[in-house]
Amino acid sequence: MTRVTVLKADTYRRMPWKNGGGETVEIAVSPEGAALSDFYWRISMATVAVDGPFSIFPGIDRTLSILDGNGMSLAINGAAPVLLTQGDDPLTFPADVAVSATLADGEITDLNVMTRRGSLRHRVERVDVNGTSMRQVVASTWLALCGHGDVVLEYDGNHAALGPCDAFLLEGGEGAMVSLSGQAPCYLISIEGA
Repeated sequence: MTRVTVLKADTYRRMPWKNGGGETVEIAVSPEGAALSDFYWRISMATVAVDGPFSIFPGIDRTLSILDGNGMSLAINGAAPVLLTQGDDPLTFPADVAVSATLADGEITDLNVMTRRGSLRHRVERVDVNGTSMRQVVASTWLALCGHGDVVLEYDGNHAALGPCDAFLLEGGEGAMVSLSGQAPCYLISIEGA
């Protein structure tokens, strides 16, 4: 069965970071209402205002994108730091290794996608919508998040007008075509079985 859900930024659930260092804004989670210890997948945003370590999530893979701000450098599992900015492709890494963040110049807001390793896998694609473009849904769970700007999504007679940080969640729509119209960076998230 196909299910469409439009998620508005002013309805997202706010909660403290697992390590207590800040606040996360939960966009969507499966199963619905799951705690940080037992989700299958989770999509969230967070504002990072100070340098410091990331929370550890055993058995989880994560992908990070920068939605707002000048970026941050991530030292992942002892490797040389990698600078991640708004213009960069999303960065995927294990959520159960030591990660330390250093802000490039002021606070940032990031988009965080996490899936349980061995059960699920995910992919995040950053797309600059400028006009109208068509995208094929390639996974059983597919979410489009609008960055700065406005986008209208059309799917099977459904129209969804998205403003900044609003999202469109399509479940069970593999193979469908979705039209995106407007002007905004969008983040397309695909989640499927491993």
